[in-house]
Amino acid sequence: MKYDFTTIMDRRGQDALAVDSLGSKMASAPDLPKEGFDPIPMWVADMNFPTVPAIQEAIIQRAKHPAFGYFLPTKEYYQAIIKWHEIRNGVTSLTADCIGYENGVLGGLLSALAIFAAPGDKVLLHTPAYVGFTGSLKNAGYEIVHSPLKQDENGVWRMDFDDMDAKLKSHSIHAAIFCSPHNPCGRVWERWEIEQAMEIYRQNRCMVISDEIWSDILLNGHRHIPVQSISEDAKNRAVALYAPSKTFNLAGLVGSYHIIYNPYLRDRILSAGGKSHYNNMNVLSMHALIGAYCAKGHEWVDELCQTLSENANFACSYIAKHFPGVQVSKPEGTYMLFLDCAKWCEAHGKTLDELLKAGWDVGVAWQDGRIFHDACAIRMNLALPLSRVQEAFDRLNRYVF
Repeated sequence: MKYDFTTIMDRRGQDALAVDSLGSKMASAPDLPKEGFDPIPMWVADMNFPTVPAIQEAIIQRAKHPAFGYFLPTKEYYQAIIKWHEIRNGVTSLTADCIGYENGVLGGLLSALAIFAAPGDKVLLHTPAYVGFTGSLKNAGYEIVHSPLKQDENGVWRMDFDDMDAKLKSHSIHAAIFCSPHNPCGRVWERWEIEQAMEIYRQNRCMVISDEIWSDILLNGHRHIPVQSISEDAKNRAVALYAPSKTFNLAGLVGSYHIIYNPYLRDRILSAGGKSHYNNMNVLSMHALIGAYCAKGHEWVDELCQTLSENANFACSYIAKHFPGVQVSKPEGTYMLFLDCAKWCEAHGKTLDELLKAGWDVGVAWQDGRIFHDACAIRMNLALPLSRVQEAFDRLNRYVF
């Protein structure tokens, strides 16, 4: 490979939440390992690979200029986004007018919800659900109505369309959160699935906020289909949220963006997001995106997806062979595994807390899956060099399972 996905980075003391918060009182932070084990960070959804050098080069080049005052997004910023979606997702109708900056996907979600619903209103959300969704919705005063995903006979997570329709109708819901690819289940929705979901939303006059932040991280040849590309109605019904932060590990720089084709929705959401004067771009974040979305960034992401596919294939095969009672649906996108440990815990008389702690003790810093609305699940980050993934599973085999 041209880029480095094998070096084990030492992130200690480099502002890395995934490493430096272990053993702290922070909610959901794993305990420090016992003596003799080094920590393998597999909980926070960020990557343990050096990012594409073009990003650092773009930031350094801009940082050489000694002024960092007020600025406007450049033409290059918008053109980088337009070109990225054309090449990666086959989008040909995107213009700069449809693109708007957001400090984060969750901030963009709340700005959009502010024009669709009022505090106290109900919002439809699939479960298992990203903890950021549930926390943001509750903190903003919305009531969440859960529509559980179901696994088919092959273990593939599917939307329950009848349940979605029934709940939209019975609760008079007119706003829904859609996650594509899905976090934490790792589904990359097929076209027919998105078409059927969007038709249900249309029939129920439900607006859709689609989190597509994981859309670049696709495994084993799967392809992302933007929700807004499904139909003319979907194009005007949905607000789509994207960012380079998940793809290139730039969360610490802050910066995402929305794509909104409907001019009425766009004007209302820009108004909602701008009233606090908080939703303003960082100049280095802008240049980081331009560096990320260049030709070298495309090459790097292709190699990243190949690396992550190999990691996911190894992990799922290892689980099937060595961890009877642990069930996992191989992710099609994202770099997260979502382990169902219910049968294993029942067979061994263990609680999920005991299982989590056993992993933490030997340095496998995995994450409690109950915060994603699953009673006995663990989420694992596979965005590490394969050697570290192999070491983690070897420790789990020898000391935990």
